[in-house]
Amino acid sequence: MLHRTLISIVDDDQPHRESMRKLVMLLGYTVEAFASAAEFLASHALPETACLVTDVNMPGMTGVELHRHLVDAGYAIPTILVTAYPDAAVRDRALKDGVVCYLSKPVNDDILERCVRSALRPGTPVKDNS
Repeated sequence: MLHRTLISIVDDDQPHRESMRKLVMLLGYTVEAFASAAEFLASHALPETACLVTDVNMPGMTGVELHRHLVDAGYAIPTILVTAYPDAAVRDRALKDGVVCYLSKPVNDDILERCVRSALRPGTPVKDNS
């Protein structure tokens, strides 16, 4: 199934960014990948992005800060946070701030797919959000 829906991925770790890009493309979505929050914010993809998948720990602006910046700027882009360093306090605050999912690396493909579907169709339940 081919979706013209744009999913943007922001991750400073090139191998992980490329892996996520390929996975989301295999799910049938159009994908743009960026090495930093600043690169994403300066891109043509920002206003077209239907869902954002971003790393939490990045130099410059973290994924949590990126989500907050987008909300403050009026961009209601459903966001999925991914981290190699899970933190319950960060997770709870991010989910309270409206993040769709907070996932630990390595990301389970099925859970990521459910999170993307939930992000694109609010109200679609995600059974496992960790």
